[in-house]
Formats: sequence, structure tokens, C-alpha cells
Amino acid sequence: MLATRSLLFNALFYLNLVVLMIVGLPTMLFGRKAVFALARLWGAISVWLLEAICGLKLEYRGVENIPPGAVLIAAKHQSFLETFALLKYAPDFAIILKRQLTYVPLFGLYLIVSQQIAIDRGRGRQALQQITAAAKTVFAAGRQVFIYPEGTRRVPGAPPKYKQGAAALYAGTGVPCLPVAVNTGLFWRRHGFLRRPGVAVIEYLPVIAPGLDRDAFSERLESTIETACARLNAEALAKDPQLADALADGANSDAKAPHSA
Repeated sequence: MLATRSLLFNALFYLNLVVLMIVGLPTMLFGRKAVFALARLWGAISVWLLEAICGLKLEYRGVENIPPGAVLIAAKHQSFLETFALLKYAPDFAIILKRQLTYVPLFGLYLIVSQQIAIDRGRGRQALQQITAAAKTVFAAGRQVFIYPEGTRRVPGAPPKYKQGAAALYAGTGVPCLPVAVNTGLFWRRHGFLRRPGVAVIEYLPVIAPGLDRDAFSERLESTIETACARLNAEALAKDPQLADALADGANSDAKAPHSA
């Protein structure tokens, strides 16, 4: 039944995505806020499908920690689930993403109209300067910027590999940072087909105020997120010990193959 439900969900999930992208084409005529409304509809339908078909519920915690206006949202990235689940509490945002995504037919147009921050990861320091300059414009408009501090998805239990992007933005823009912890990868695995039942948690943690130096910020951000993720993982395992195999795979992931971020 798990495989059957996962197959049904995956089919409806991608069908919903394609249909909304086609039907929603007129929203691009009305600018980024109309596109965001469409994106949040996609996210809400996807969350509903997860619960209705797979028995996977989504729980948000710490919503009271979300400040109004300009804020850097640094979220742990374990699965595709948080890509749409995080949309619920981000009214006007820009996500830092690789430029190649803007070349994807139709989808790329939505990214451009909604004024996302597309970068060339291969440019190193120049890419960081590009990110900071673009983020300043976004923050000046009172919007939020999403960044995944490790640059890509990391499976639960894998050793953290935080990059310099979040620290560069924090130091270069002077805005507060909102860390976000998740345990989503236990239920929606990075390269897995199955969608396991349970309760996936997205937790908004206390804001890190501006003013720390880059090293102190980097250490605090990683410690804050990883400690919270470990707690959420342990909580999920206490409810469903079968999830332990996902953590075990994560702990051994870097030994099995080199990581490409």
C-alpha cells in the first residue's frame, strides 16, 4: 500500500504542477505577487495531497518567530517537500537558485517574473558578490530572501556542509536571519520514491539579530539548525522506529559516494 499510495501521489503531484503552470500563465501579466499567489496554491494543494493520499501531515512550529519585513531565511534542505511547504509563511520572497533553472521551459518564466535570484555557482567569489547585491535590492523592498546554507539537499543524518553564502548575505546586508529546521527527509527521501506516513515538521527558530561577525554567525547558524534538526529527527524516530534506516543511510552517505553541491 505504501508503494501504491506513493505512486498515486507522485502522479497527482506532478500533474497538479503542470496544470497550474499552464492554467496560471495569465498570472504573469499581473507581476510577481500574482505568481506568488499561484505558487502558494500549488503548495497548499501539494500538502493536502500528501496528507490525503500518503498520510503524511505537515506541522509548522515557531511561526511566532517570523519577523515582518526584510529577513534572511536560512532553511535546512532535506527534500523537495520544503520547497513548496515553506511558501505558506513567505508573503513576498526571493529564493537563491542556480541560473540553469531559469532556462527550464515555462517554469523558468515564472522564476523570472517573480524576481527570484538566479546565480552562476561556478563563479565563486563573484557569485557571492552577485547574491549580496541582488539581496540588498530585495531587502530594500521589505521582502524575504530564502537560502539553503548547504547549497543543496542533504539527507538526514549526513554530516553538515555549510557554505559561505548565508554568512556573506548576513554580513553584507545587515538584516536578521531566521534559521529553519526540518525533518522532512525522513519521510520524503532525497532520491527516494516512497512518501512515508507520519508528521513532518518545519520549525522556525529564534531570529539571529544583525551584528555578529561572519565566523560567529556561521558557527551559531550551523549549531542552531543542526541541534534542532537532531531533536526533530529523534522525535520522529520515537514515534516510528522504522525511520531509523533513513538516518543510517544519511550517516553513511558521504562514504558511499562523493557529494556534489
